Amino acid sequence: MSLYREIARPVLFRRDAEDAHLSVLHMLALWQRLGVGARLAQALTHVTDPRLHVRALGLDFQLPVGLAAGLDKHAEAPHAWGWLGFGHAELGTITPRPQSGNPRPRLFRLPADEALINRMGFNSLGAAKVAENLFATRPFAIPIGANVGKNKDTPNEAAVDDYVAAIEQLRGLSDWFTLNVSSPNTPDLRKLQQPSAMRALVEQSVQAAGATPVLVKVAPDFVDDDLEQTIDAVLEGGAAGVIASNTTLTRDNLRDTARAQEAGGLSGAPLKDKATQTIRRVYARTQGRVPVIGVGGIATAEDAWEKLLAGADLLQVYSALIFQGPGVVKAIHLGLLDIMEREGVKSIGEVVGQGT
Repeated sequence: MSLYREIARPVLFRRDAEDAHLSVLHMLALWQRLGVGARLAQALTHVTDPRLHVRALGLDFQLPVGLAAGLDKHAEAPHAWGWLGFGHAELGTITPRPQSGNPRPRLFRLPADEALINRMGFNSLGAAKVAENLFATRPFAIPIGANVGKNKDTPNEAAVDDYVAAIEQLRGLSDWFTLNVSSPNTPDLRKLQQPSAMRALVEQSVQAAGATPVLVKVAPDFVDDDLEQTIDAVLEGGAAGVIASNTTLTRDNLRDTARAQEAGGLSGAPLKDKATQTIRRVYARTQGRVPVIGVGGIATAEDAWEKLLAGADLLQVYSALIFQGPGVVKAIHLGLLDIMEREGVKSIGEVVGQGT
């Protein structure tokens, strides 16, 4: 991690955030094609300990920390994430038809806050191309999820058709689907979280997915009891799980006040408490009937442990990878083992999904 902070990060951070992102992703894709050093990378990054095993969604996760959606949108490097020590990876968001997303610049770093703001707008090569990428590179050593969304020019009244179309093109190529209805960067998308729309969307997506589990990713910005009503609709529709949470529109207590004015969703450290509270509310409503994947502001083992105690079964990171480098994944897993030892917990299964 120190090599990343001292050498790689200064070089990357001198570039536009999206250009740096694309460069790293292309490098990972090349590494995947060549396969050079994959075993060495796994030896350096992987933590192998049965105490960290999680069983969820009918799948075995050898490690609880995975990659959040948004980093590998087009399934360019699905194998590389396993080589870097992740226990799973969620790819996307994938739209049924190709679209360019919002105008650049659309990704911004806030180093003083260890946060990112993005307004990417579901830039996607389209489900057909992502399906081609997945088909060409499977099978995978870790569970792989596909995060799907609607095209920007599709009205909400026809949104179900987009989600179903994306799922049908990708069916059989991922271990689960996630319905992204909570990005703040597509106009009116979050209105799909309203219970009346949510249940129908989930029901038809579940039908299209067949035996593949369908999850729903919710926003952290609900007020009053709107979240609880949405979760009821998610469960009634037959979803297999919930991801909590997406990026936030709030800008509370940020140091980088100038960059904070950029439009888009905020992720990283400032989202941590809001995301944990969302997990806690989701678990209180679901009572463990479906697994919860916790996302938002996880940068240390203590952050991860807090979300597990709040009710998460699995975890995902994104922003911490940008600010700390790939070593953060191993550090979190080793730190979780230390915490478990200190707390007298013999298996992470004693904690996950308990909402204690």
